[in-house]
Amino acid sequence: MYVYRMNMPRKLIYGLVPALVLLVSRQYLGASENTNQLMIDSVVVGDNSLIPPVAGTVNLGSFPKNISFRFGFSDTNARTDVRLRGKLEGFESGWHIGGGDMFLAIRFFNADGNQIDQKSFPVLGESAGWDGSLNTSPLTHRRETIVVPRNAAFAWVVISSAGPPSTLGIYVVANLVMTETSDSSPPQILLESPFDHPASFDENGMPYWERDGTHMGMAKVVQIGQEPSIKAFAIEDEDPLAHAEWHNVKESSPRVHPGNRLVIEWNEMYSIGVSDLRSVLYPDLPAGNYRFHLVGVDLMGRPNGMDTSLRIFVPQPFWYRPWFWGASMLFIIIILSGITRYVVWHRLQKELLFLRSQRALESERLRIARDIHDDLGARVTQISMISATSLLHSDLPDKTREELSQIKQMSRELISALYETVWTVNPEYDDLDALGNYLCQMVNQICSQTHIRCRLQVADLPKSIQVSSQIRHNIAMVVKESVNNVIKHAQGSEIMLRLVFESAMLKITIQDDGQGFQLADCRPGNGLNNMRQRMREIGGNFLIESEPEHGTTVQLSLLISRPLAPTPVDGAGH
Repeated sequence: MYVYRMNMPRKLIYGLVPALVLLVSRQYLGASENTNQLMIDSVVVGDNSLIPPVAGTVNLGSFPKNISFRFGFSDTNARTDVRLRGKLEGFESGWHIGGGDMFLAIRFFNADGNQIDQKSFPVLGESAGWDGSLNTSPLTHRRETIVVPRNAAFAWVVISSAGPPSTLGIYVVANLVMTETSDSSPPQILLESPFDHPASFDENGMPYWERDGTHMGMAKVVQIGQEPSIKAFAIEDEDPLAHAEWHNVKESSPRVHPGNRLVIEWNEMYSIGVSDLRSVLYPDLPAGNYRFHLVGVDLMGRPNGMDTSLRIFVPQPFWYRPWFWGASMLFIIIILSGITRYVVWHRLQKELLFLRSQRALESERLRIARDIHDDLGARVTQISMISATSLLHSDLPDKTREELSQIKQMSRELISALYETVWTVNPEYDDLDALGNYLCQMVNQICSQTHIRCRLQVADLPKSIQVSSQIRHNIAMVVKESVNNVIKHAQGSEIMLRLVFESAMLKITIQDDGQGFQLADCRPGNGLNNMRQRMREIGGNFLIESEPEHGTTVQLSLLISRPLAPTPVDGAGH
């Protein structure tokens, strides 16, 4: 035989003083329970407390944080025998019921009867399928395995409501079986529900189980289910200041062996809450319309007629509203329009500045061309005429006549060079058509002086395509050098010039019927190098093809962009 020392439950300690106060108040003050009305006291958002109106909706503002609904009873003597539950409809589907719980536990004792360990399996809320009736609510099966601790000699199975002091509700346990297993022996049933096995009753017809707690009457045997119904242990805790429990009789406690495994299986149903639920907290709420619903329920979790609610509104932030998006779009359009206008204005200013500089440059080029044409050209022409007139005198010495002939020839060459320079710098010739005309005249003039046939194949070249003086000058020099090479080295009888402009690409071909040469054996001189360099400077390509006895072909190609036409200069002329 061992001595059992029962530990005083938390619920008894916490509820002893409030129980005495409640007893005195009920006896001497005669408070009526029917005068208590359920009410929502306030809604707290962060640090701001909002008093709910009698009727209407509470506006929490956009992006509310830490929203607390606080509620209770209208009577200052708050009821302690009513379970409260609340939920925010439109935001959640489950109820807030508080933190109360009951439990089934295995307590272990040593050989001296001292408790050395306890393994608890708590339940809270409501079991699956609970409908408020013991006859129709389904049982839920549960199975737990624990290892017998060291120094344990006996075990109790305890069904208790000794959880938080305010716990209210019902907990039903049926079909309980505790089995001990080990690696060296077969499973052995240590304890079974007395309602399933009549042998568990003693000689007086009492089961080897007993009630315990500060309010033992709340530990009951109930009839559950239908067809057939069965008996089960139940804790119907209706007193928030007391607790009850079932456990097997200590004299018949099963002996256990340290290290073995205990397997506990049972079926259960429950509905558990608290009597002191007075607030529900939400960290935040999205925009929307809600209703905070608060109801009172009885021991079985069924509504008891106490009911109240409060409508809640969380508005959309202003940047989610249509007017804001409309105003934002209008603002963005105005900003983009302003930016676009500024960019266009800035570009126009750059273009105007460019055109002004181009106009100034073209004016200067035109002045230079006029000076060369009107001054230098006239002076050189005068020198040529004087030298030609002097040659008419018959009494000139031979040496003087020879020198005058040289002066005459050099003057003509200088006049030709001056006119080439005038053509190059004159902005009036900055187009593709003028370039084609000049190349044809130049090649035709050179060929006529050397009695070589000249064939020209020139497609229509648009005047709208602008060509800078640098490009015109380099192309003219390359074409002139190519024709001079034919005259000096090819010993041909015909030169063909072909000009084609397609897809912004200008292609110029100079072809002769001369003796040709082997490119591999040719050592490029300054002429070929200069031609390649000139085309490279203007972004073009230079290609030469030749075979002995099959003539030579020079190909020039250049991508011509389409710049804006320069502003015409007033008074421009030849």
